[in-house]
Amino acid sequence: MDFPASGATENLTTTEQWRALFSAFSHIILVANSDEVSVTELQAEYPRTALFVFFNKVYKVLDGQFSGRSLLISRAQPRGANIVYRQEVADVVKLFAPQEFLGIMNIRLAASERLNTSSDYLGTPTGHLDLTGFCADFYPQSKVPTSGFAIALWLVDQALPAEIVLAGFSAKRSEKWRVVAVHDWTFEQVFLRLFARVGKLTMHGGIATNSYTSLASRFPELPAAEISSTIAEVLSSRLSQTDAQVDKLISLTSVLRSIDEFLRRLKPKFLRKKKA
Repeated sequence: MDFPASGATENLTTTEQWRALFSAFSHIILVANSDEVSVTELQAEYPRTALFVFFNKVYKVLDGQFSGRSLLISRAQPRGANIVYRQEVADVVKLFAPQEFLGIMNIRLAASERLNTSSDYLGTPTGHLDLTGFCADFYPQSKVPTSGFAIALWLVDQALPAEIVLAGFSAKRSEKWRVVAVHDWTFEQVFLRLFARVGKLTMHGGIATNSYTSLASRFPELPAAEISSTIAEVLSSRLSQTDAQVDKLISLTSVLRSIDEFLRRLKPKFLRKKKA
């Protein structure tokens, strides 16, 4: 089977062109920038016919050059992609083996987001996918969808022969990486898990048993849809409020954590183990 060559994203702009590219693979692994992701284990688990799709700041999950077939999704912003205006393109691109790297897929989800050119990405082969309004009819209006969520849905809509796998899509924050409050993480998790339960995609590692299903037996007079929407409403409200406050705390304590890590590296000699 012939696979797209390195740099195959160059000048792609239409849904048909992108669908043809993705259709060449047996699996499309969307790799979230998450502490829960082990790229080495993922690569060992899936065949060489798989395409690994990464997002923006891949140094969050890659500590060395990735050797598998890969593609980078770079989200447009009003100022352009963040890896462009932060001058991180070189640091990101070097983490992909050139002979297996298809290039960059620069996407936007709103008219206010500005797409970037190949020259902005230091000559890296770049294609574009304009998904303006793609999630507008169902996504919470006060929030904006994440790149991973939008692409996962878009891939499902293409009815590709490939299996779509989500890796690290847990929406869990850590000390190292924030969960930005501008996105509705609860809504996205509900949507993606429902897709997984009906078999439209796979969540790597599986999904836990839903203990909320027992509520149906407690409220037999209510339809399941009413119970589900109530659960989502409560959780979304609680988590949105919490996200903003926790992110503030993480930002405020970042300096303290840096000092703590520095002091740990300066462990006094008399506390170090003596060599035998």
